[in-house]
Amino acid sequence: MTGMSGTGKSSALAELGRRSYHVVDTDDPGWCKWVESSDEDGRGEWLWVEERMTALLDSDDGRSLFVQGCVRNSGSSTIGSTRLLSAPAEVILDRIARRSANDFGKTSVEREMILDDLAKVEPLLRASCTHELDASRPLAEVVADLTAIASRPVTTS
Repeated sequence: MTGMSGTGKSSALAELGRRSYHVVDTDDPGWCKWVESSDEDGRGEWLWVEERMTALLDSDDGRSLFVQGCVRNSGSSTIGSTRLLSAPAEVILDRIARRSANDFGKTSVEREMILDDLAKVEPLLRASCTHELDASRPLAEVVADLTAIASRPVTTS
């Protein structure tokens, strides 16, 4: 599950966990590493720790696995499907202003970064996702869609 900050990924993941699905939030320590950028912007980026992600994906406890994260190398792992949670900018900014569990997006600089990512990064996520869900809907509806997708048989081409 991927998407911009404020689309409800953490809320959806928490609800899935309450429903006894296997959930991993790659924003938690140990799942990502900071890599300095060689690009002209010099921003650097967080990337998944490939070895840890591979071990997770190779494990099977019999439950559907939901992994939350938004990093460039998320598509390099063997994941059954990628769900993009998307919402309009005004919904995202309103959620970020109201949330209390995460301080990211509270400053004007961070809000500008979010809007920039929405314009530049979300189209890349959209192009590589297998399902896009309108995350401006109530959380229960989004989670229902996520569980419905997870219950579908996996098909190969």
